[in-house]
Amino acid sequence: MVAVSANRLELLQIADAVAREKSIDRSIVIAAMEDAIAKAARSRYGQETDIHADINAKTGELRLARHLLVVDEVENTATEITLDGARRHNPAAQVGDTIADTLPPFDFGRIAAQSAKQVIVQKVREAERDRQYDEYKDRIGDVVNGLVKRVEYGNVVVDLGRGEGILRRDELLPRETVKTGDRIRAYVYDVRREPRGPQIFLSRTHPQFMAKLFAQEVPEIYDGIVEIKAVARDPGSRAKIAVISRDQSVDPVGACVGMRGSRVQAVVNELQGEKIDIIPWNPDIATFIVNALAPAEVVKVVLDEDRERIEVVVPDAQLSLAIGRRGQNVRLATQLTGWDIDIMTEQEESERRQKEFAERTKMFAEALDLDEMMGQLLTSEGFTSVEEIAYVQLQELASIEGFDEDTAAELQARALKHLAEVEEALDARRIELGVDDDLKSVPGVTSKMLVAFGENDIKSVEDLAGCATDDLIGWTERKDGETVRHAGALDGFELSREDAEALVMQARVAAGWIEADEPAVDGDDAAAGEA
Repeated sequence: MVAVSANRLELLQIADAVAREKSIDRSIVIAAMEDAIAKAARSRYGQETDIHADINAKTGELRLARHLLVVDEVENTATEITLDGARRHNPAAQVGDTIADTLPPFDFGRIAAQSAKQVIVQKVREAERDRQYDEYKDRIGDVVNGLVKRVEYGNVVVDLGRGEGILRRDELLPRETVKTGDRIRAYVYDVRREPRGPQIFLSRTHPQFMAKLFAQEVPEIYDGIVEIKAVARDPGSRAKIAVISRDQSVDPVGACVGMRGSRVQAVVNELQGEKIDIIPWNPDIATFIVNALAPAEVVKVVLDEDRERIEVVVPDAQLSLAIGRRGQNVRLATQLTGWDIDIMTEQEESERRQKEFAERTKMFAEALDLDEMMGQLLTSEGFTSVEEIAYVQLQELASIEGFDEDTAAELQARALKHLAEVEEALDARRIELGVDDDLKSVPGVTSKMLVAFGENDIKSVEDLAGCATDDLIGWTERKDGETVRHAGALDGFELSREDAEALVMQARVAAGWIEADEPAVDGDDAAAGEA
């Protein structure tokens, strides 16, 4: 039997010891003790009784009190007291007040003592978990040092001193082996509050891990003089990092390399020999991409800003260097810049240009009933479609060498006639496929699209409104280790995802499903749910 009132200072000594050991606030431990003692007291005086324990944080004195609600008519004597009874304790008591009835000290029974201990342990454990979560949730994005505590099925549990982190097998560098007791550095990329305690997720493959290592090794990065703009990694093999200097007198690449490569070598050693290309960042995307493809030389670039694609032409002998082993160099350059990069040799580019020139020449000759020389002349002037010739300023056509206004007018008349014939043929095909006339009124829908819709069983405004974006532009999925491409209804129309979403939203407005100014919640999800 342990007397609650036996040793007042003993309670405070226990609270101090637990608070120090678990690195939690002393007041939390004392509050846990108060809850435990109150629970033990309820086992003596009755579970319905509202008992409160109060431990003086300075003296350790314990006070037990039963709280009773003042009522006109008592229904439960364990929690209620009449007004007359209350006024014997406090003459100013009113109905609705709470009276604290002091209880005498008592001795814990064995079961009550065990129950009180469980309450204290549980409260302390919860406080410890809260402390760990609060401490590490603000350290997401930091590099931490720890000691390998154990390795379970390839996953590494790291002792961080005031918590434990998990380094999953796929977050370790390839072919990296760690043993219990090893010191290890890792990047905190996520902290989650879970029932069994906060989960601190670590990574050594995260691109920002390398960025943080450079910040530790390069004072100019730590001071903000040199900034890391982008990082791309093939963990354990190769990486590219783009840097820029805010001070013209400081070379960003040289600062990261260090004297005789000492700074970059320290990072390489930490990353198990991962090769690192340090690249000067440039606001001009073409220049930046050329830099990112180093060490390969680039002859010419062609930008498609709308689709964020770039064609890069390299000398024939540089093709394998530009692509890299298993496409590594171009893949990392794509990750670094965020643009899709197509690489071709000078010979391939020349052949493709010749092929495009011949195809456009033939198209103009057939559509406008011209001879080959006239078709070549239009193609060489930069015209790419019959629409451009039909709607270009007459003076622009007439200014072509060998043309006059009569020739230009005749060309435009033939172009307009050709477009009208194509439109008529497309409309006839649309009607044949059973596509509703109402679908023509949806903004952004063309005659070619109407035919494509009909061939894919989209025949009304409601059908289009019920589509997901992927239904129009297609999607890819991994199947049996291979990437499988599924075609959409508008494959070949060079429609961006944003254009496809806009088309579906216009159809939903036309169908009356939403108001014209109502924002889209999620095009794909909404369409999938309604379809």
